[in-house]
Amino acid sequence: MEKNFIDYIRVFCRSGHGGAGIKHFLRNKLTAKGGPDGGDGGRGAHIILKGNAQLWTLLHLRYLKNILAEDGAAGGHNNKTGRDGKDIIIEVPLGTIARDEETGKLEAEILEDGQEIILLKGGKGGLGNSNFATATNQVPEYAQPGEPGIEGWKLLELKVLADVGLVGFPNAGKSTLLSSITAAKPKIADYAFTTLVPQLGMVEYRDAKSFCIADLPGIIEGAAEGKGLGHRFLRHIERNAVLLFLIPADSNNHKKEFEVLVNELKEYNPEMLQKDFIIAISKSDMLDDELKDAIEKELPKNVPHVFISSVTGQGLVELKDILWQKLND
Repeated sequence: MEKNFIDYIRVFCRSGHGGAGIKHFLRNKLTAKGGPDGGDGGRGAHIILKGNAQLWTLLHLRYLKNILAEDGAAGGHNNKTGRDGKDIIIEVPLGTIARDEETGKLEAEILEDGQEIILLKGGKGGLGNSNFATATNQVPEYAQPGEPGIEGWKLLELKVLADVGLVGFPNAGKSTLLSSITAAKPKIADYAFTTLVPQLGMVEYRDAKSFCIADLPGIIEGAAEGKGLGHRFLRHIERNAVLLFLIPADSNNHKKEFEVLVNELKEYNPEMLQKDFIIAISKSDMLDDELKDAIEKELPKNVPHVFISSVTGQGLVELKDILWQKLND
């Protein structure tokens, strides 16, 4: 699955040039010297991004290095307008953004199924000489060329869309939790970076309600500077409404671990600190009440916390309640 998850591509795009308007005068067996009848050129093809809820990766675009759209056709005589270029539609998963490589400017953001955004507009077709006839100039000898298309390198990035993002160091138990409260089946093993790509799962809540949770690759100190999986991981939590910090019960310092995780988010994007935080102490089946009390005293007072065990099911119902409440505040 890791090889199939592509969340970043760079591609050269060029929209179509507009077709030229033409200079032409009406000529037939009944008319030796008719007026201007040069038609307009057709519009160059657009390059369009379209949201597709069935896609979850940019894999299908991996080998697409150049996207060159069709030019509009030139106008014809008898005021015939040239054919428009055929637009190119690029289907992308929800959560995809497009930036201009040179300026870094955000140019498109796809969040809904079927949503279409023109990434690059095709050039307008030129006007034929029939458009320039006036009372004082009845035989215009000129027509407009079509407008050129637009070209440039574009960066497409996928940021996973989920209500809740699981944040924690490698081996905090994120994948185990996801498999316990959703139908997702992430890879689970006892070594760092088992999860190399985001895993999504739907959590069934009461009265047929549900919400989406994402198990994301583990943070390490320095992720904001690109260490470990770095920015590739951090971009996926920008869209999560609630961040669930998973800290294992056997951590040496629960407070320090939480502070390091929060600091990485702050270094990457200070706006991350505006999200709702929840702390879950995983692997809590190994704790007695005395140890739980000691850990509780370490944790920040302003962040809700819950002790859970994905193995025994301890605290999972309470965790769902807290998450649902946060999502619907």
